[in-house]
Amino acid sequence: MVCVLSTLHLHSLGKHEILRKKLPISLLFRNGRSTKGDFLRIVYASLKQENTSFQGVPAILFAVSKKTVPSAVKRNRVKRMMREAYRLERPFLQRRAESEHEGSSREMLCIAFLYMGRRKTFPNLDAFREEIRRLMAGMILS
Repeated sequence: MVCVLSTLHLHSLGKHEILRKKLPISLLFRNGRSTKGDFLRIVYASLKQENTSFQGVPAILFAVSKKTVPSAVKRNRVKRMMREAYRLERPFLQRRAESEHEGSSREMLCIAFLYMGRRKTFPNLDAFREEIRRLMAGMILS
């Protein structure tokens, strides 16, 4: 049964991939670079690795402001769509990061996805995927 579960959730977004600690988040927003799209903004930075159990995957943060989307139900819906779009586009980022950072395993890529949409209607999943792919392609990984 354990083997079945591990193969079913092979492409899921694991807890170890979510950025939750206060220090890396503050460093990300203080030292990170920013790119803005139509309705998303990403902030990204390569931070020094503190944890020895780091597995080489980017640490991700998803945020939707209460001011932008007042309804908690709609905010959660937008975050779920952002997570799913990232999960589907993650192999693109992993291939790119592996080709550009072959020898630098001491740094962890941290990315914050911020929803900045001002429209009454929310974009669909395909629009989120396209926006995330375009923004990740425009990131300067150095």
